Parts: sequence; structure tokens; C-alpha cells
Amino acid sequence: MNDRIARQIAFLNEADRLKSVLRSNVLQDLSRRENSAEHSWHVALYALAFAPISADGVSVPRAIRMLLLHDLVEIDVGDHPIHESVDWAEVAAREEQAAHRLFSLLPQDQAADCLALWTEFEAGETPDAAFAKMLDHSQPLFQALCAPEPLPEHVEIVRENLDTGRARRLQHVFPAAYAHANALLHGTSTSDAGDVTTRIDFLNEADRLKTVMRATMTLDAARQENSGEHSWHIALYAMILAEHANRPVNADRVIQMLLIHDLVEIDVGDVPIHSQDGAAHGSAEIQEAEARAADRIFGLLPEDQAAALRTLWEEFEAAESDDAVFAKSIDRVQPCLANLKTGGRSWVDYNVTYEQVEARVGTKVTRGAPAVWAHLQVPIRAWFEANT
Repeated sequence: MNDRIARQIAFLNEADRLKSVLRSNVLQDLSRRENSAEHSWHVALYALAFAPISADGVSVPRAIRMLLLHDLVEIDVGDHPIHESVDWAEVAAREEQAAHRLFSLLPQDQAADCLALWTEFEAGETPDAAFAKMLDHSQPLFQALCAPEPLPEHVEIVRENLDTGRARRLQHVFPAAYAHANALLHGTSTSDAGDVTTRIDFLNEADRLKTVMRATMTLDAARQENSGEHSWHIALYAMILAEHANRPVNADRVIQMLLIHDLVEIDVGDVPIHSQDGAAHGSAEIQEAEARAADRIFGLLPEDQAAALRTLWEEFEAAESDDAVFAKSIDRVQPCLANLKTGGRSWVDYNVTYEQVEARVGTKVTRGAPAVWAHLQVPIRAWFEANT
């Protein structure tokens, strides 16, 4: 068991490097370039938001899993913007090599499952992969067009993409999104987009989570992590570590919880667990602010979907169901691993003791994933013994 968990953690630590892969797209506030980890979170959220319009036979949970994995090969190969001239056959070959390397870090059964999902996505032929590809091709369009002042060079890329590039096929597979993108491009209105515009408004607002900074560092200790890329990483954690749940869980529900669990931080900000408010499990004032944020942000969606996702968020916050207990447990694990890899950065910043880690983190992780905490206890205790 310990070797299996060690291999899973080695994979999840390697996945952290996706946060350093920059894309040509920029955040909607134009402050910086988007990275591939936060893109992967955003497009997985697209799949969750557009689940009600998925075609018959599509498994949205499988599509979400594909999207969590789809860009991991960029750790080795980098991102290749569609408007650049490259040898796409060579890129595909290098990406396949990267997929084999990355997934081979996992136990053999999971390596095979993840590689199969990635390969299926790349081929784009099954209903699940076609749905995932459709959204992966949609997100960059709205990322560029819905900025307060879209960058002219990005608008031209979108125009070419819609006219002659890969986004042209959206005209047939996702006509409402294609029409809405063209309306934004030409400054006109569209009457046939239906709930697409409402969902795009929600997803545009979600982009702001990429600017909410956390106390946790990226594993290369280069910078603080943001809550968008954290949400991607922790959903990947749930996908890989679900077998270690204390009680049987629906891993796909857990993944969905974790995709949305931090959206309220757009309004409230992150509250580090070892800060005064975090250690006290959040003040009443913060809890009220988060509830208002949930009302506002989920309220951007169509009414029935808004209610469903807000209920899912409330379930995570209450941490009473088996799914939510495991989700909360895994959410506590990732910062510990980040501290172990970055010299205990947030532990040092907040003068944390080993006893506090046990009380604030260990008890929660043990409740939902005891084998994972038993594995982590050893290096965490060793770190505190060596550094305090």
C-alpha cells in the first residue's frame, strides 16, 4: 500500500509542473498569460457547466476526467498555439512519449487507465472525447472575446480560428456557441444562443479565480499558487486517490465538488488554514460572506443548475456525506505535500507546529483517507523534527 501511495503522490507532484507551462491566451483581466493547469481546470468547469446540453450517450464525468489529464503532456512538450506553424506530426509523437512517461509514474493499472483516457481524448472520436474536444476548442474563443478590452491580435486569431481553423467545426457540433462567438466578434446580438450566453457569463466570472492567491507555493517554490490551478490539482488528486477513501465514494461527484469548491474565493479571497480565521474553521463573518458569494456566482447559471451546484457546494462545506468528507480530506493533503517540497514555506510563515498540523490537517485527512495520512505522517514529522 505504501508503495502504491508513493507512486500516486510522485505522479501528483510531477503534475504540479503544469502550472509553469504558459499558453498564448491571457486571463480575461489581461494581467498575464494563462497557464495550462488553470486552463485544464477552466475547461473541466466548462464541461460541468454545459453538462445539460451534452448529447445523448455522453458521459460528462468521463469527459471531465479527460480534460483534467489532457494537457499534462505539455510538461515535457510545452503548449503549441494553433496559429503557429509547427510540425504537428512531430508534436503528436513527442506528446505520446510524454504521456507514456508521465502516466508510468502511477501504479500500472492507473497508468493504463489514464493513458487510455488521454489517447481517447486525442483521437476525439468517441462521444465523450468529442464533447471534451468541443469545449477545449470553445474556451479560448470566449477567453479572448470576453475580455473587457479584447487584444486586437487575439481577436484576429479568433477570427481565423472560426473561419478556417479548428473552431469552424463548432458551427456543426456546438452551433449556439459558434453563433455567440461570432456575435461577440462582430459586435452584434444573437437570438439562438439560449442558455449558452448565461453559462458563458458564469464561466467568464469563474476566470477570476485564477487571480486569487493562496499561501501554498508551487512545488518549484517559484511563486504562490492560485485557486484556479489549485482547483485543477485537487480534482486530479481526487481522481487518483479515491481508492483510499475511508468509505466508498462516488469519485466523480468528489471531482465535481472540488472543481467548484473555491469559487466563492472570487469574492472572499483565500483563508489559509493556519491563519487565525483558518485555524478557527472560519469566522461567522467569513461564512456569511462565502454564502453570499455562492448565491451571486452560482446564481449566474440557469436556475435549476444554479440550485444543483450550490447544493453540491453546501455539501462540501458541511463535510458530512462520505463524498464531502473525502473531498475535504484530499483538499488538506495537497498543501502538506507542497510544504514538504518547498522547505515548509507556509508552515514557517505561520509559525506552525507539528501538533497544529496534526490537529488541523491530520484529523481531517484521517477521517476521509486514513491510509494517505499514515503515509504522510512520517515525512511531515521528520520535517518538523529537523526544522523546529
